[in-house]
Amino acid sequence: MKARYGRKPHRALAVVAVVALSVVGCGAQDTPKDEKPPAKTSAASPKGGAPAQSTQGAEEPAETLALLKGQDGFELTINSAVRDAGGFLTVKGSLKNTKNEGRAVPDTLRGDETEVLKHGTSLGGATLLDSAGKKRYYVLRDTDGRPLTTTGLGILSAGESVAVFLQFPAPPPATTDVSFQLPTFEPATLKLS
Repeated sequence: MKARYGRKPHRALAVVAVVALSVVGCGAQDTPKDEKPPAKTSAASPKGGAPAQSTQGAEEPAETLALLKGQDGFELTINSAVRDAGGFLTVKGSLKNTKNEGRAVPDTLRGDETEVLKHGTSLGGATLLDSAGKKRYYVLRDTDGRPLTTTGLGILSAGESVAVFLQFPAPPPATTDVSFQLPTFEPATLKLS
């Protein structure tokens, strides 16, 4: 009986070896196909694995709706102000430190509303003014009071810029332009699309 059990593992190994050789032999005459290398993405990740926030060296957006100058050498470039089907208006652009040294993004940009103050430095103090409709629109908040805008803004190095966004309730379709206002920055008129 012992001899009978001893032969089974040898048979199994022989079968596995034959199958492995036949699989390897089947693919030997196939010619390799030319494959294109995967496309490289332009957004590099820093060592921490999070996407890079800096837009230095990146392609500049095609259109600039407004360039606002603020205190302490900061500039806000607005590239789009787009309504969506959900009744929101999303403003996108970049915040840049134009000084020759690192600067902290001013806390005054977040405004002075108690709920927004709890969530750190942001652009939560921004407003849109519809002078035709005589209405002011504030940055939207989620259910926890967080502003629907770029948050966690800290220190920007000399010449560094970060992509930013702000979301507002959309003005009525008849409103084609609004005044964009952000504390410490000069106001600018935005054409809505």
